[in-house]
Amino acid sequence: MVTSLSDKQIQHLYWRTGFGISSAMLKTVRKSSKNQIIDQLFSESKQSSPLQMDFGMLLKNPKDLSREERKQLQKLRKEKMSELNTLWFKQLIDTKQTLREKMTLFFHNHFSVRLKTPRACLHLNNVIRKHALGNFGDMLMEVSKSPAMLLFLNNRQNRKDHPNENFAREVMELFTLGRDNVYTETDIKEAARAFTGWNFSKGGAFVFRKNHHDYGVKTFLGNTGNFIGEDIIKILLEEKQTARYLTEKLYAYFVNETIDQHHVEKLATAFYDANYNLETLLRMMLGSDWFYDPKNIGTKIKSPIELMVGLSRPFHIKYEDPKVLLYLQKKLNQMLFFPPNVAGWPGGKTWIDNSTLMLRLKLASLTLNSGVIEWHDKGDIPENMIIRQQIYTKMKSKLQKKVKATPNWNAFLSTLDQKDKTELTDFVLQPQLSEAAKKLVSQLDATNIKNLIIELLSLPEYQLC
Repeated sequence: MVTSLSDKQIQHLYWRTGFGISSAMLKTVRKSSKNQIIDQLFSESKQSSPLQMDFGMLLKNPKDLSREERKQLQKLRKEKMSELNTLWFKQLIDTKQTLREKMTLFFHNHFSVRLKTPRACLHLNNVIRKHALGNFGDMLMEVSKSPAMLLFLNNRQNRKDHPNENFAREVMELFTLGRDNVYTETDIKEAARAFTGWNFSKGGAFVFRKNHHDYGVKTFLGNTGNFIGEDIIKILLEEKQTARYLTEKLYAYFVNETIDQHHVEKLATAFYDANYNLETLLRMMLGSDWFYDPKNIGTKIKSPIELMVGLSRPFHIKYEDPKVLLYLQKKLNQMLFFPPNVAGWPGGKTWIDNSTLMLRLKLASLTLNSGVIEWHDKGDIPENMIIRQQIYTKMKSKLQKKVKATPNWNAFLSTLDQKDKTELTDFVLQPQLSEAAKKLVSQLDATNIKNLIIELLSLPEYQLC
């Protein structure tokens, strides 16, 4: 068992469990053992910092409002969804509880909800954050009873004699067992009957409406009884396939999209035996030797949020207009609180297409240097680099006008421990460089540190972590 980590392995750990590591932090933690670093990650994320918003007029009953007030209410609801988005994004940038927030991002996609109801979305996000490093069973139960989930999957319409199967189907297909695993269509129908009556009050509290519940006997996954919704969830947690399915998703998220079934089976067994304790699973994963294998380093395409937050944190970027964060998320195809469907964002290679790739490669220069790369002595610059500079100089698109970002270069450079070009390249980029990238890097001027860093951040390799 390896007890100490190289700089590259430490960076790998901090990218996968957060959004990278600063040069100053790297200098500090490299003195610690692997277990000490992991302990610190969990210690920093022990507390949960829920998002808080003032909803004001949204708390009023629409029935008590005039037509004009209802129109204003609709506009306000939209504004509050945007505010919620930027509120969480800023927390991702500023937080020290990076592991908890990274897990919240994972479950934000696992329990995918797309609503225009800010109160419900805020509540669900905080429920996930609260349980993100705790017990998955507790999270599943509370998420299932949340107004957001009951609204999105139509369980308010799920009543005896007229069952709605949406929630029952997705709780098995997406949240626990995985598509076409263990359950049948009959199991879905029987589970839907058990979930009849699940609803919530005007204030957002879970309510079990007895008059809407089907009290008949149900048979679910081989178990027969007068089941209610809680019973269904407990039975799903008794299936080891639930532990296996969740472990596979977490393995793809933290380790590699190419699943090693041997590793997953060991992790799933430990997870199941620990009664779905997420910290137990993560500690076993992060503490393994194979997590730090070169084949797992620099192989994951950063999600748009990981990319944007990963750029914003080390440079303490201030955005003049917070709406630009929504604009960039939309252009990069990942808007917080607005997944494409109940299955969430597929991730991986789907993050990259012709339109998103160009923006992703320009993002560093747009946010760190107003879209322009500086050159001071053209006589020493290769011709292809001069052409690139001319292209950047001509960039007067709406992107440049929208992205009014102010990075704190002094704060970044003052703590930068790496001064040599090779050290800087190794610090900024996680994967092994392609031959084309090596050639380009060799041509860069190492005396202009600011410009060198922007160029490195603009390479395709920076899209990987």
